[in-house]
Amino acid sequence: MTVELLLVATLIAACAAAGLVAAMLLRERATAREAREDLSRALGTFSQTLSAQMGSIATVQNAQFETLRQAVEQRLERIQQDNAMKLEQMRQTVDEKLHATLEQRLSASFQQVSERLELVHKGLGEMQALAVGVGDLKRVLTNVKTRGTWGEVQLGALLEQLLVPEQYARNVETLAGTGRRVEFAIRLPGREGQEQVWLPIDSKFPADIYERLVAAQERADPLAAEEAGKALEARFKAEAKRIRESYVEPPATTDFAIMFVPTEGLYAEIARRPGLAESVQREQRVTLAGPTNLAMMVNSLQMGFRTLAIEKRASEVWQLLSAVKSEFGRFGEVLARTKAQLQTVANSIGDAEVRTRQMARKLKDVETLPEAHVDEVLGSPADEPTPSGDMPVTS
Repeated sequence: MTVELLLVATLIAACAAAGLVAAMLLRERATAREAREDLSRALGTFSQTLSAQMGSIATVQNAQFETLRQAVEQRLERIQQDNAMKLEQMRQTVDEKLHATLEQRLSASFQQVSERLELVHKGLGEMQALAVGVGDLKRVLTNVKTRGTWGEVQLGALLEQLLVPEQYARNVETLAGTGRRVEFAIRLPGREGQEQVWLPIDSKFPADIYERLVAAQERADPLAAEEAGKALEARFKAEAKRIRESYVEPPATTDFAIMFVPTEGLYAEIARRPGLAESVQREQRVTLAGPTNLAMMVNSLQMGFRTLAIEKRASEVWQLLSAVKSEFGRFGEVLARTKAQLQTVANSIGDAEVRTRQMARKLKDVETLPEAHVDEVLGSPADEPTPSGDMPVTS
């Protein structure tokens, strides 16, 4: 009975608890629903407030953007105006500088052009004077005697530069009594019993034939050039024969002579003629030479002069060495006698040193007097006469 009551009471309590829980659940559900409704209302209010704030912010931003845009446009407009003003100032400055520089350059250029034109004018005047001089020279060189004088002057100037006056002579009579005088001759050392040997040098300048040859070559006229070339060869062969017959007189001269051509162009024309120089040298014993190779020949002769001078000086030096050798033998004898005399003096000095040491040992126990007392007893050395009779030496 009691258990049943407990069970009933328990059931009643459980039912009450279940009702209480159900009531609580219902109450919580109502509260949650109200909370959801409140939250929905709050969210709606927040959404409206946020929308209103966003609209306000957008309006403010648009206003600020518009203000900034206007400020930027005004700033850009002022920058454009400043840039335009500065560009105009720069343009004016550049225009002024360009104008000044251009004016200065143009003035300098006009001055230079004026100076150049003045120099050209002066040069034209000099060229005219030179043309007149060339014409005069051409007229002068048309005279055979004048051409010969000109070649002789050039030959003399060349020899004067290469040789000393004692090594050559002008207008030399190569063989006494003949009356034939060559323009220049180089003085060479003679053989035994002969004072000197002459090397004849004569200048030739057939300008008339050479001018015809050059004119024919410039006109491209082979026939006229060939004719002038043959005339030139014949002239040089004839001149070489005349030089050999007139000036080559061995043993007073060398067995050959030199024909001097005063221009390199003429010498080149002669040299390119096949066999001309060789035939003249072989048949007439005459060597053709222009200004350049004549200088080479003269330099070779100078080397020969130096060799002969060295040989002559070498013989003189050899004689001097022989005399020195003989004198050196006598000097050896004198030196030997001097050595013997010096040895005798050395022996005498050695004996004196021995005697001095012996005397010093004997006087070792003698009391030494002061220097003043020594002078009083023995007298001062300055008072004694010198062996040679000179004045006494004072200390």
